[in-house]
Amino acid sequence: DYQFLQEIITQKQIDEDCRDDGFKLKPKAMHSWLTRVLYNRRSKFDPLWNIFLVGGIQDDEPFLGYVNLQGTAFTETLIATGLGGEMAQPVMRAAMEKKGGLLSLEEAKEVILQCVRLGYLRDCRGYPRYHIAVITKDGAKVEGPLMID
Repeated sequence: DYQFLQEIITQKQIDEDCRDDGFKLKPKAMHSWLTRVLYNRRSKFDPLWNIFLVGGIQDDEPFLGYVNLQGTAFTETLIATGLGGEMAQPVMRAAMEKKGGLLSLEEAKEVILQCVRLGYLRDCRGYPRYHIAVITKDGAKVEGPLMID
């Protein structure tokens, strides 16, 4: 299902580039479009079994959105999926509450390492390698593979 949707997104981007009208697909538009696509497939009783997190910078503001296979969508300042939603999200929220706002990049990396370590120790299918994606106004960068200690 992921490869299917990846091809559709790639073709959508190619279509946008061919129009050459100066508009680019923004994170909020991608999030809304994915919501419609996944809801449409669910309504046809042929869902795409994926959960997507859409991140980016739009109008100088960070954007983070969630869409699941039913087309349920929301935006939030921090999101975790799967087992991370139960185990990692409370750790991340506690770190933000302790600081009283958003974390710096280094603080966020420390909290993510703590969450990955927690998931690895609690899940028998866990793996000690992980990647971190950092999205800024200059673009996106994926760091890794990183190892937990």
